[in-house]
Amino acid sequence: MNPIYLDHAATTPVHPEVLEAMLPFYTAFFGNPSSTHSFGRATRTALNRFRDSMAKSLGCLPAELIFTSGGTESNNMAIFGIMNANKDGKKHIITTEIEHHAVLHPCERLESLGYEVTYLPVGLTGLIQIEDVEAAIRPDTALISMMYVNNEVGTIQPIEQVGQLARSRQIPFHVDAVQALGKLPLNVRELPVDLMSFSAHKIYGPKGAGALYVSKNTRLTPHVYGGSQERKRRAGTENVAAIAGFAKAVEVTLPMMDSMQSKVTEFRGLMISILEQQLGMDSFTINGHKEQYIPHILNISFPGVSTETLLMNLDLEEVAAASGSACTSGSLEVSHVLQAMKLPENVTASAVRFSFGMGNSKEQIETAAQKIATIVKRLRTI
Repeated sequence: MNPIYLDHAATTPVHPEVLEAMLPFYTAFFGNPSSTHSFGRATRTALNRFRDSMAKSLGCLPAELIFTSGGTESNNMAIFGIMNANKDGKKHIITTEIEHHAVLHPCERLESLGYEVTYLPVGLTGLIQIEDVEAAIRPDTALISMMYVNNEVGTIQPIEQVGQLARSRQIPFHVDAVQALGKLPLNVRELPVDLMSFSAHKIYGPKGAGALYVSKNTRLTPHVYGGSQERKRRAGTENVAAIAGFAKAVEVTLPMMDSMQSKVTEFRGLMISILEQQLGMDSFTINGHKEQYIPHILNISFPGVSTETLLMNLDLEEVAAASGSACTSGSLEVSHVLQAMKLPENVTASAVRFSFGMGNSKEQIETAAQKIATIVKRLRTI
């Protein structure tokens, strides 16, 4: 049997057109884009073209797009960059309890340096309340940072409402859109956001490529020094091949967003339906919001079966899934997202995330669901 990959929220396979777009920048166009000779100029021209293309797709100016090594660096750059650029002595940040560690850990670091952070709670569905955001704002609030889509349960946060509130208080608003790009319509010019983080490998691009949108009206201090690249905001020779792949991934995936959403919605419904038939509706729990979610992420708990045991058995059956964030799923610790949602222990200790993508088929989902049901039945009799 061919392995079934259901962990697209962790990473996606590189699209063939993306790989094809990258290859010339490992061979013919190898020049350093900062060099003034013809080799460098050719690479610089291509780099500018990629930036223009992505900026057009995202609705921003090319100068507002900074290329990074991925979502983690983009989040770090946004948080440290805003706080270091603040000249008013404001040392308060607002974020949520369910952020990716690429946001939580920078916030913890700032706390160790004397800054204050408010971590907004979420309900059982993983959704923040706008009233909590408003109540957390203080005169010294310098930044609000929040993910658009939760990477573990797929809940969509009310970004437009939070952004409008932030604008009314003149507070910079950063959005981690790593799981939203290619899944939700994104136009940074229309959204009330000041900074937004992206990653290539979540949309069939290469690992090691990301971007940070920074509004032209937003002050940001660089976090890497040593060169004039990216308009002196991010030193270091640009990873042109990866950027070429990122631009092509955006070009390929964004136009097919609606059709992909229909496809993964069908997969999600099919898996749930088979599990209900095989196990019964009361034998598992779907974690996340029932309405405000993206369909490519399906987080399910099977009370009575431990997450690690289920994942191990699925792997033996050549079905790849995850316990949560790819950055922490190797750990035996219960997901901080599910803990923040205040779910019962038997739910948090048995949760598995299935995430669908371009390479999946209806037949794969049927096979995977049958295997899941069989394994769960067997483990519950042990």
